[in-house]
Amino acid sequence: MANHQKDFLFVLIKSLSKSEKRQFKIFASRLETSSNTKFIELFNILDKSEVYDEKLILKSGVIQKVQLSNLKSYLYKQILVSIRLNIPSQNIRYQLREQMDFAVILYNKGLYKQSLKILDKTKQQALENDEKYMAYEIVEFEKLIESQYITRSIQGRADELVVQAKELNYRNTISSKLSNLSLQLYGIMLKTGYVKSDAEYKYIDDYFNRHISKLDESKFGFREKYWFYNANLWRSFLVQDFLASYKFAYKWVQLFYDNPNMIYLNPVFFLKGNHYFLESLYMLKYKSNFKKYLNLLEETIADPKFPSNDNLASLSFLYVYNNKLNLHILEGTFAESEYLIPEILNKLKLHSEHLDEHHEMLFFYKIASIYFGNEKYNECINYLDKIINNKNLTMREDLMCFARLLSLIAHYELGKDYYLENHLKSTYKFLLKMNDLHEVQKEIIKFLRNLNNFYPADIKKEFKKMHARFVELEKNTYEKRAFLYLDIISWLESKIENRKIADIIKEKAKLNNR
Repeated sequence: MANHQKDFLFVLIKSLSKSEKRQFKIFASRLETSSNTKFIELFNILDKSEVYDEKLILKSGVIQKVQLSNLKSYLYKQILVSIRLNIPSQNIRYQLREQMDFAVILYNKGLYKQSLKILDKTKQQALENDEKYMAYEIVEFEKLIESQYITRSIQGRADELVVQAKELNYRNTISSKLSNLSLQLYGIMLKTGYVKSDAEYKYIDDYFNRHISKLDESKFGFREKYWFYNANLWRSFLVQDFLASYKFAYKWVQLFYDNPNMIYLNPVFFLKGNHYFLESLYMLKYKSNFKKYLNLLEETIADPKFPSNDNLASLSFLYVYNNKLNLHILEGTFAESEYLIPEILNKLKLHSEHLDEHHEMLFFYKIASIYFGNEKYNECINYLDKIINNKNLTMREDLMCFARLLSLIAHYELGKDYYLENHLKSTYKFLLKMNDLHEVQKEIIKFLRNLNNFYPADIKKEFKKMHARFVELEKNTYEKRAFLYLDIISWLESKIENRKIADIIKEKAKLNNR
């Protein structure tokens, strides 16, 4: 991944599209005087530069060092103003804020009646689009104006505004509580990962139920439902209840398809919901619905009405291509999926400024899985090494663990016995350090360590023993997570039956008609 530049102004300029740069130059030309041509010159220097280099800026002779800091701040602000003036008119949130600004201008001029008229119309728009925080802000402003602009209907008007304020405040409070709960559960997931014992399961369950016990789902509007499903999804993921995660991810996605205008108003929430829904279907191996909803997601993103910006382009790439790889892994069509790899690598470069290393490493793990399934073990190890040697991957220790385990198996397949022994020791130490040494990991390491001690005639018998052991472990709630990262059972079956792992997985996929 490209190294992210630390200079905010440089990163902002490099993020601009050609049309945004053209719009800025038109906007800047209006401001151009003898005193501010320097900020335009600074823009041109940074626009042409490949990296941020302060020496190059000063070498131009146009800008002195003492001016640079203030000039950069001024340029940064003017770029944002230029972008703000050219935001698409269909963005409802910008429309609402603009109307609020107009109402404030009219209020400050003492034109209360005109201000109230704009506020009332804007409030209706906000409520229609479920922008309750904005609606509440408008009601509070209406109360302020009504307290100064006395009319004969003030009593009825006051009662109406008080009722509206109470209702909106209640709904916003519920949304805030649920979004807080969702964020806290997500934080637990990042910090400790999935639950690993009955005690951890009980802690998460009690924590969740304590926060939602007094909420009445029947009174929820769109936003409250969204956060309620979101929080339930994270609880389900944490306790590895994949049926529940499927249920709430489906409700999340269906909420948007039932309210299509919300797809275009909240595209990030829509994309994330679809990603978690597809992930749940992948975990349950629900192949038919996986294909259906992946196609539906791609069709929705391709719709001209779907919003377009850099952030959405990066998220769309991330979620669509991640799940394209998941579908091939689910079906065992490893050879057919290799065409995706150069596409993904090119798009990773294109979106490098908007994706963190965790997501890049996740792509590398799935690419390694594709190569492993295609029996291209050197290529598999190459991508796993990118994960194993990454010193910055602190938030996804589970990814590091399974990258090492898959690498062990790939080295075994290549017959690299000397390296395998050293790799076994380093992997065992790593898993102990990460406190992630569960039964599945222990059994894999022990099995691979002992393989060279078996007589050739006994190896198949040992593979069968291990297969029976892993089939039992897969039924364990706290061990089944490992089989989602590493299909060790299919690999063992391929060794027992002397068949390709791709053929084993394809056969299972055909038998699974869901």
